[in-house]
Amino acid sequence: MNKEVIGIGNTELEALNDAKKQLGLDETEEVEFELLQRAEKKRFGLFGGQPAKVRIIIKDTPDEKAEKFLRDVLDNMQLSGIEIEKKLGDGAVEFDLSGEDVGYVIGRRGETLDALQYLTGLVANHSEDPYIKVTVNTGNYREKREKTLEILGRKLAFKAIKTGKKTNLEPMNPYERRIIHTSVQKVNGAISWSEGEGALRHVVIGPDPKVKNNRRGSYGGKRGGGRRGYGSNRGGKKPAPVNPDRVPLNEGGETGLYGRIK
Repeated sequence: MNKEVIGIGNTELEALNDAKKQLGLDETEEVEFELLQRAEKKRFGLFGGQPAKVRIIIKDTPDEKAEKFLRDVLDNMQLSGIEIEKKLGDGAVEFDLSGEDVGYVIGRRGETLDALQYLTGLVANHSEDPYIKVTVNTGNYREKREKTLEILGRKLAFKAIKTGKKTNLEPMNPYERRIIHTSVQKVNGAISWSEGEGALRHVVIGPDPKVKNNRRGSYGGKRGGGRRGYGSNRGGKKPAPVNPDRVPLNEGGETGLYGRIK
């Protein structure tokens, strides 16, 4: 919420300093102000005359608007016990939530936390101010979630190489899909792509059709009357290597969850 005060004084300078004092600002601090009324001296020292009036409006910064919105939402969810720690960066702000009830904020697979971050970002950037990236986190939940997705993507990539079959994952937001794509495309012999629209869009992981004899490679198949274990080496062949140089499919952009809001 913007702060507005009106200062009154015998001169324009006194009125301006009065407004600054009400806002807790130092008299030497530069601010934008509006002169509402010029000071006029009394005629003959008896008649007329009026004090000067100055108005100062302090607009909330994007991070202040975001923090207020976040606090209001948590209070309306009856989660007033959750504390908010704000961390400012270059063109970015992160809100770290803590408290006994943060589980309610995270929701199923982080869906509530993602929605809260999305809405907070909308509020922060609903102005002419420069765009600011908003992150809402709790502890290191997002870091743990990212690590889990990386492990899942790689595991299903090796499964696709072994079985020659594709696997459909649950619907995810663009940022999480990109994590899966990045993980899968570092494994030679497997590829990933997305299917579905809107909230149903999901990642599919399958064998790379450009790689021949996927299923007869290093992962599975019978030979010599027995079945080789997962990842075993057959005939001197090396397992499908991890290739960090493969370019990942970029669905999530470089701006994080949901990307820039326009």
